[in-house]
Amino acid sequence: MSSDLQDLYQEVVLEHSKRPRNFRAVPDANRQAEGYNPLCGDQLSVTVHMEGDVIRDIGFQGQGCAISRASASLMTGAVKDRTLAEAVALFEQVHALVTEGPSAVDVESLGKLAVLSGVSEFPARVKCASLAWHTLRAALEGRSTSVSTE
Repeated sequence: MSSDLQDLYQEVVLEHSKRPRNFRAVPDANRQAEGYNPLCGDQLSVTVHMEGDVIRDIGFQGQGCAISRASASLMTGAVKDRTLAEAVALFEQVHALVTEGPSAVDVESLGKLAVLSGVSEFPARVKCASLAWHTLRAALEGRSTSVSTE
């Protein structure tokens, strides 16, 4: 990873960790899931308000490391007002990005989410970055069981 991209990665992760977007429960949520990463201790809840197959509102709450909070914050901004199919496709791209690296996806199409490409260089942090995404997918699929990264 270039030093410019590494600097941007660190800057965005810190910004979203300190001031997470959509850090709240959605009052009229009709989908919800819990997620837990025992390796790092991250715990979060994702609440979603769907209208038909469109995510009209989304929020998350909980505690976690900087990468976990930043990923959840970036995720909520990226999927709001997208369809279920678009959100699932984005999940697949982000999952490939953090597990396989930037060469596995079209990084340009990911916008701000591209900063998560830095996670692939730290295998121990992949579960931190992907927890919110797995929890979102469980909420969208209506699964009531808690999601764990183990």
